Amino acid sequence: MSDQDQSEPLVAGPYGVWLTIRTLQQDPAELRRLAAEVEGLGYSALWLGGSLGSDLSSPAELLAGSSRLVVGTSVVNIWRDRAEDVAASVSHLADQYGDRFILGVGPGHATQVELHRARYARPLAALGEFLDVLDAAKPPVPVHRRLLAALGPKALALAAQRAAGALPYLSTPEHTRAAREIVGAGAFLAPEQKLVLVAEPDRARELARGALKYYVELPNYVNSWRRLGFAEPDFEADGSDRLIDALFGWGTPKAAVERAREHLAAGADHVCIQPVPAEDSDLLSDLRTIAAELF
Repeated sequence: MSDQDQSEPLVAGPYGVWLTIRTLQQDPAELRRLAAEVEGLGYSALWLGGSLGSDLSSPAELLAGSSRLVVGTSVVNIWRDRAEDVAASVSHLADQYGDRFILGVGPGHATQVELHRARYARPLAALGEFLDVLDAAKPPVPVHRRLLAALGPKALALAAQRAAGALPYLSTPEHTRAAREIVGAGAFLAPEQKLVLVAEPDRARELARGALKYYVELPNYVNSWRRLGFAEPDFEADGSDRLIDALFGWGTPKAAVERAREHLAAGADHVCIQPVPAEDSDLLSDLRTIAAELF
């Protein structure tokens, strides 16, 4: 992190919001209203997921709708667009909003890459090459304003060397503790955490399995869970109770948010909270309820 400014935190507050672009209305006015409400609730950042490319118009609208909120990508997929085009888009946002935008990048998954007619090969090396281009761009994307999607030891080490830190997704407080040892004290560590605000165990786990179904087919995540001690039976039927209980915070609002606090106790700087709403709720309602517990 050669140009990391240690005097200023990457994100000022400990809790942010993680939302996939697929769940959001793309009307610019709606995005601005969302950003204003998230900021007003007390969250310090909004992380936008969904395998983005160089089109950063949605993050731009979220920044325009807020005054202090940090907006980050979680993540831009390195196979989707040229790194030169991503760097140009980041420079444009930096000119308008300064350090309120953070570029999260990652190699994604083979199934995603195939959609863009690219060949998924040597993802860690490809990520390094992508970062080389960001470094060489004019202007470059500063090391201290970018993060890497990282789960395994090698990816986490790269995040500490070539970025401000890491954005682990679908991990546990135990993973956060191990990740902190790898990235060191100076790196920014911001795991994502899904919360289900349902107290009834069977129903909470059913909602969690619906959210996990896609991911249990992806080797990157399964391999990460294996390193945490999970085995083949845990990946069957969209996840064992043991896996669900490790990956999701669920229960009453007070009980669910304790999982986010566990990440902070394990060494995280910031937790990216993603609600998994029940049928009688929605994302904003859950974010309001979670905020009332956190702030």
